[in-house]
Amino acid sequence: MKFYELTAHELSGLLRSRKLGVVELTQAYLKRIDEVESVVGSYITVSRAEALKQAEKLQNEFDSGAELPPLAGIPAGIKDNMCTEGIPTTCASKILSDFVPPYNATVVEKLAEQKTVLLGKLNMDEFAMGGSTENSYFKQTRNPWNTERVPGGSSGGSAAAVACGEAVFALGSDTGGSIRQPAAFCGVVGMKPTYGAVSRYGLVAFASSLDQIGPLTKDITDCALVLNAISGHDKMDSTSAPVKHPDYTKALVNDVKGMRIGIPKEYIGEGINEEVKKAILDAAEVYTKLGAICEECTLPVTEYAIPAYYLVSSAEASSNLARFDGIKYGYRAEKYTDLLDLYKQTRSEGFGPEVKRRIMLGTYALSSGYYDAYYKKALQVRTLIRKGFDEAFSKFDLILGPTAPTTAYKIGEKADDPLAMYLGDIYTVSVNIAGLPGLVLPCGFDAEGMPIGLQLIGKPYDESMLLRAGYTFEQNTGYHLSRPQI
Repeated sequence: MKFYELTAHELSGLLRSRKLGVVELTQAYLKRIDEVESVVGSYITVSRAEALKQAEKLQNEFDSGAELPPLAGIPAGIKDNMCTEGIPTTCASKILSDFVPPYNATVVEKLAEQKTVLLGKLNMDEFAMGGSTENSYFKQTRNPWNTERVPGGSSGGSAAAVACGEAVFALGSDTGGSIRQPAAFCGVVGMKPTYGAVSRYGLVAFASSLDQIGPLTKDITDCALVLNAISGHDKMDSTSAPVKHPDYTKALVNDVKGMRIGIPKEYIGEGINEEVKKAILDAAEVYTKLGAICEECTLPVTEYAIPAYYLVSSAEASSNLARFDGIKYGYRAEKYTDLLDLYKQTRSEGFGPEVKRRIMLGTYALSSGYYDAYYKKALQVRTLIRKGFDEAFSKFDLILGPTAPTTAYKIGEKADDPLAMYLGDIYTVSVNIAGLPGLVLPCGFDAEGMPIGLQLIGKPYDESMLLRAGYTFEQNTGYHLSRPQI
């Protein structure tokens, strides 16, 4: 049996029935990492010894007959921008290449409470800045469906690991589509929860008003299980919302009769690949046949979402990344003349080109004389985008559309054209700007066999509606059952 192709809920059943041991399962995943990691490149750090030690401890708990959580014994990976005590957290950057945190992020603690097995830390675009995982200091992650193509980003390592069986599930972070776009490119499920639904404590900040941690899984059921595990208010995070979260597994109902679904005309117009467009409209037809009401709607300021997002996120990044100066922790330049030169040399040597580009853009937008012209206007557009969604949600339960204009492109294809890379975020950034939940799931393949991802956008804290719609689509199609042959 290929354990690496099974879902978390399937593996949990095997563990509880004693048909599979935790150590055996962990060893199977470590073996799988050994088999494909040299080709895919999902991990920056593999915590082999720690994972096996954890598995042995958990096996004893299973053997004792103790009542254990649903995700107990399930091997998982964590994006390398979430702090893990005693395990390097690099953000895929030279400047943090030797940083070992003294504490765990809240989501890591929550997974520990669920008694999952941590396999290691996953590759990403440096400081989560990028859409292809080509900006990592350490390595290039490749798409398991075609290793000449990108896995998406910035959570490319997380999506690729789940797709090729190097982790049962993974956590990623989503600032402008960084969970959803790689999920679409790699043919897995990815959710960006409502802003504030999952604690950001211990997440190395890129853009604090946009960042959100979420799961990447093989199917919707696993997504609900992981969301149950990581959601909830955290007093350590001032942006964490004090709301009560339901049991998301109760939303797994095969029924969308009467559900009102809006399809923004701006999302299926110019710029979208015809194969992607067809797959999205076919998905809408599936919902219509199942009794949902699908109608065209409008999100009038969509065209301004990209510039608004990159101004806001870059401004926040320039502020957040000011802490990496070579003084308290992280990389320090060896040659410098004085304190200012230490800052300059450390940051010049420690940051990669994309991070430098965004720091400079953000610093410029916040500078005297340009603040009103750029940053303030971006915040005004942000308000208009929120209002547009509010109007749409007064008529619809959720919004359906594509995740990206194309399927995964070839490695290096857009590396020298940052603007083309940024435009690939057109369908995802608005969700972060408005703080909404977004769910991506497989809905087809293009002529070259690359996955296409369907994006569902919901009202604030209505993840249950998204999971219900996603689950119903899964139960009436079979796209989520496909696995890359690698």
